[in-house]
Amino acid sequence: MAFTVNTAQLLLLLLHFVSGFIIDGDKYKRQVSLELNPGLNSSITPPPGVSLLHVRAVGANDTLHFLFCSLGAPTLLMVHTNTSSSSVKVDWRRFLSGSPPSSLQVEPESSILYSSALIFTQLWEYDDANNTANPQTLPPSSFLPPYELQNFTWGDLNLTADSARLCGGDGSPSFSNGSFCLEITAFGSGGRDHGWPRLLHNANSSQLRVWLDGVTARSNHSRFSLELQTVGSSDLPSRVEVLRSIDDEYTPSIFQVHQWVASPFNTTSPVLGYTQWKPVAYRIANPSLEEATPCRHSSPVPLPELPPSGLVRAYFGDGYQASGLNVSFGIAGDPFYNTTDYLSWTMLVGLGTPPVDSFSPLVIVIMAVGLGTPLILILLGGVYVCIRKRRTEPLAYEPIN
Repeated sequence: MAFTVNTAQLLLLLLHFVSGFIIDGDKYKRQVSLELNPGLNSSITPPPGVSLLHVRAVGANDTLHFLFCSLGAPTLLMVHTNTSSSSVKVDWRRFLSGSPPSSLQVEPESSILYSSALIFTQLWEYDDANNTANPQTLPPSSFLPPYELQNFTWGDLNLTADSARLCGGDGSPSFSNGSFCLEITAFGSGGRDHGWPRLLHNANSSQLRVWLDGVTARSNHSRFSLELQTVGSSDLPSRVEVLRSIDDEYTPSIFQVHQWVASPFNTTSPVLGYTQWKPVAYRIANPSLEEATPCRHSSPVPLPELPPSGLVRAYFGDGYQASGLNVSFGIAGDPFYNTTDYLSWTMLVGLGTPPVDSFSPLVIVIMAVGLGTPLILILLGGVYVCIRKRRTEPLAYEPIN
């Protein structure tokens, strides 16, 4: 009995230790603030639906600037500086007119360590009449005219304490009762999002959620694919890595994490920036396992020119390279978009090495019990057999009367 109690105490101690390690593994914190249209005065009025959000995340001796803009294709720009006093300066007249670079600057310029941008350029809809869910194998006639996100009319940014939401449409009948939305959430410390897919984040990342709600499909077998582009230094090629795990506690039935990373040509060099996601989307606003649908991505390819983004034109100059990939939603046999008229997908954008899911405390305890219990039983059985044998073993010499 004493041995059983000690084993239980050991398991509880292990659970406490592992839980503390996983939850508190990233203790680095930043002071996060959100500002809409930094430096804009009353003498300048942006066009309807054009907003610039500045998320400033200040660390002990560095600053992360996330800039989210709806001028042209929706864009998230990330700039990392080596000082906690860096700031964003916008020449609003030149910025709104689409003038050459430098109408948006992060100062001092000498403090900039790394910068990159993620741009949402096109939303593709295709008629999957054969139910293959593989746009790469379909004939061009299966694709409907794409939605060019640079031409969308956007509403005002809806701000909360740590997030901002942007919704819009192209004015076509398909968007008469629906919208395409993006929501950015900033984090000042490590943790995990409350809703599925429950991505693990840290103080160096922000989360982006994309969804279609109420958009009318243009065919009875419609599926969607989203085109993403990144812009970064030309000597930092991008690649997509796939990480696998046996633990799906936080995202049931999903055992992979995909991450689009930028790093030097030397593969042993550290990752400087990333976009990370789990290959799953959801067909209802309140995600459930029954309404989850897998998603797939194409390989990133270099692009000959920068994307149609006002933020990219305003910040980046020469020496930068664009690359792009498509993320398609659904697999063969899954319901089509018009069964729910809803589709959502979530990703993480950040600096440095992407967060990595460790085994959850529950899984570690289950493994410890599953592997430890047989070993304990074998040891106890061996000890019991030895003791029993020793007690019943006859003495070598009989006593003399």
